[in-house]
Amino acid sequence: MARKLFGTDGIRGAVNQHPMTPSLLLQIGQAVALVFAKGNHKRHKVIIAKDTRVSGYIFEYALTSGLCSLGVDVYQIGPMPTPALAHLVKSFAADAGIMITASHNPIEDNGIKFFSHDGYKLPDAVEEEIEKYITENKITLTKPVEMLGKAHKIEDARGRYVEFVKHSIKNRSLKGYKIVLDCANGAAYKVAPLIFQELGAEVIVINETPDGLNINKNCGALHPEMLQQKVTQEKADIGIALDGDADRVILVDEKGNLVDGDKILAIAAVHFKNKGKLEKDTVVTTVMANVGFDEAMKRAGIAVVRSPVGDRYVIEEMRKNKYTLGGEQAGHIVFGKYATTGDGTLAGLQIVSIMQQTKKPLSELAQVMTVFPQILLNVQVKEKKPLDTFPNLRAVMEAGEKELAGKGRILVRYSGTENLCRVMVEGKEKNKIEQIAKAIVASIEAEN
Repeated sequence: MARKLFGTDGIRGAVNQHPMTPSLLLQIGQAVALVFAKGNHKRHKVIIAKDTRVSGYIFEYALTSGLCSLGVDVYQIGPMPTPALAHLVKSFAADAGIMITASHNPIEDNGIKFFSHDGYKLPDAVEEEIEKYITENKITLTKPVEMLGKAHKIEDARGRYVEFVKHSIKNRSLKGYKIVLDCANGAAYKVAPLIFQELGAEVIVINETPDGLNINKNCGALHPEMLQQKVTQEKADIGIALDGDADRVILVDEKGNLVDGDKILAIAAVHFKNKGKLEKDTVVTTVMANVGFDEAMKRAGIAVVRSPVGDRYVIEEMRKNKYTLGGEQAGHIVFGKYATTGDGTLAGLQIVSIMQQTKKPLSELAQVMTVFPQILLNVQVKEKKPLDTFPNLRAVMEAGEKELAGKGRILVRYSGTENLCRVMVEGKEKNKIEQIAKAIVASIEAEN
């Protein structure tokens, strides 16, 4: 079926505009209740978490009302990282989890992500079933008052997640390490600092005072400039930048240089391969990964599997073939031995642990791969028409590929969450790839 509500990662949009309205979120809560209650009469429970957006209150209560109206008990954990919700769904044997977040998007947006009982994101078929209840007006209120659901608070959610993440490095002491942690004024502002502090590291925390409006604002994984400055100023060993819901991470080495998701993944893959802990000597990444990543993995004897963009597709590939490590350039890193989704805090902790085990600074570890110059441009589009229907685009792309002569690549795709067409060109000569990217953008703009 053609999906009207769900994108590549749940539902997302501008606050108080379709689909992110309180009335529709109430219906979504009811639809979730109907899908998970179908065919049995046991009490069901759903855990709801959120990031720090002021609009989260609206949608938290709308979803809770919808779920409770059809007999589902709701457990609210307040502002917590997306990966914390995924863990707690399993820990509490809940039927599902709902994360209220627009991730790295600006404050004007919000969204919801869904997790199944096993801590993984819902498969497309279940999302489509939820959507069908709404689009076909199938929701009916049938629960008598004595069967209505109740809402509860989970008071120790933070502590449970802290212990879970610390256990991923066996609670090894990080004494002697100085870490600057950028919480993006987001969901991890209370929980992430505790993890590193309890392990004995000296932690300097920035952007940990959310006011409902400043999430991701000139900070966090999308804007690491403040973190870079702070790391060099404080002479720290590493900087860790999370995004609004803390499912992704960007690092800064001790010299103030950025270490993106490709390099984080490469560092982890080579380390685990050397330790004999990389399942099938294979790592999963997306079509956006830099060509330099492939070259580094080839040198290390590691196979690379590419998936479509989005951590859910990385995870699907990992689960299908039982791989244990995957991620993407944007900073979603999935350590499959421990987590069921991207976890920025856990990934940052793993890299600090690798620094400790190898006795190498992050700048040296990051030399594992050489990054090819890459240009990424966004084109605003009115609608997402099939790219193969653009009459001149194919010819412009073929001309660009001919110029690259096999020493680079071109990727043009639509964003899964915004009305944007993303143009990526990669190659060894920066001037050449800039010209190619601009020609492709001009072609899309002319035909949009």
